[in-house]
Amino acid sequence: MAKKIIGNLKLRIPAGRATAGPPVGSTLGQWGLNMMDFINPFNEATKGDMGKDVIVHIQVYEDRTFTWRSLGQPVDDMIRDKIGIKKGSGKPHSDKVGKITRKQLEEIAEAKKDQLNAIDLDGAVKVVAGSARSMGVEVVD
Repeated sequence: MAKKIIGNLKLRIPAGRATAGPPVGSTLGQWGLNMMDFINPFNEATKGDMGKDVIVHIQVYEDRTFTWRSLGQPVDDMIRDKIGIKKGSGKPHSDKVGKITRKQLEEIAEAKKDQLNAIDLDGAVKVVAGSARSMGVEVVD
């Protein structure tokens, strides 16, 4: 029989640098989980992405065990890295902060294809392009 899931957590954590402090310690602590059972394997698994943030999904079961998976770097961070900007625009429709090409969108979509809600690469590119536009990044051909 499958274990009953009592919580689905989503955290954004610096790769290879999870600590017992917030956000990891406070979030896992309130679910009664042993944070070192997460921190050590997470840091080991993500040390190759050091310096980047990664998204982590944690499923908590009623017997206080959990499973987790890393989804890698968020799309908005990948867009910022790709075009070399520090942050998106506060007014994305009027103040543009940069430009991104179809080829750059395809590279991001290819890296994130398993996590995007799209049937094919073209659909994934449209999802990434939408994220770029909402950050004030102009999509150019």
